[in-house]
Amino acid sequence: MAATLFAVPALAQGGGKPKPVIEPFRGVNADSATRPSVVVPADPENTWVLDLSTGGRVLIRLRPDVAPKMVERIKTLTRRHFYDGLTFHRVVDDPYNIAQGGDPKGDGTGDSDLPNVPAEFSSLPHVRGTVSAARRGAPDNATAEQKAEAQNSANSQFFIMMQPKLAFDHDYTVFGRVISGMEWVDKIQRGEPPQNPTVIIHAYIESDNPPAYQPLAPAVPATAAPMLLPEAPAKPPVKKPAPAAAKKPAPKKK
Repeated sequence: MAATLFAVPALAQGGGKPKPVIEPFRGVNADSATRPSVVVPADPENTWVLDLSTGGRVLIRLRPDVAPKMVERIKTLTRRHFYDGLTFHRVVDDPYNIAQGGDPKGDGTGDSDLPNVPAEFSSLPHVRGTVSAARRGAPDNATAEQKAEAQNSANSQFFIMMQPKLAFDHDYTVFGRVISGMEWVDKIQRGEPPQNPTVIIHAYIESDNPPAYQPLAPAVPATAAPMLLPEAPAKPPVKKPAPAAAKKPAPKKK
């Protein structure tokens, strides 16, 4: 499986205009040998940076042109450091092929303290690398009101597609696409929940000039406190027996 899907966005040197980068076209059924290239300009204000504990940095191109409300939510929470330290709590291969995170509770039931974001469904497909907003599902035989409530329940949680799942199209808000670091997404720990979940060490918006990637510091084992042993009770002084009288020779009989 390819390590990286797209070229890393490059910033112009010396404070000039951003330099465009070449991003390979990734059609769902496109032949890699004949795939044409398109020019994608760098856009730091709309590039989401996730530093993962799996070992590297993931760059996600945000799409305010199709999901302005969700993109604004991602930027707001990122700049509040909301995502720092959160885990990917649901990482499922076939049939879903998703890595889901963004829950402060870590079990899929939590959200930020901000209001929910209304649905911004579009025609963007759920292909490998697509990033969408997670939301609640509607119950079976749901009413129109219940369906609408579920569709408009996106908040802070999101999922990254590890493989295409076009059945998700037009049903979730697509707000971005991985453009670099997909190899670190592929290494996210699987499970529902994972035994050792992958952590978002830090999340940034690229225009905020994030520092270089720093791996997660290994956990420092707690230092055991010295064990205090109870003092043994003082022993009473041992009385030494009186020395035995010296044996005297028996008197001689006369």
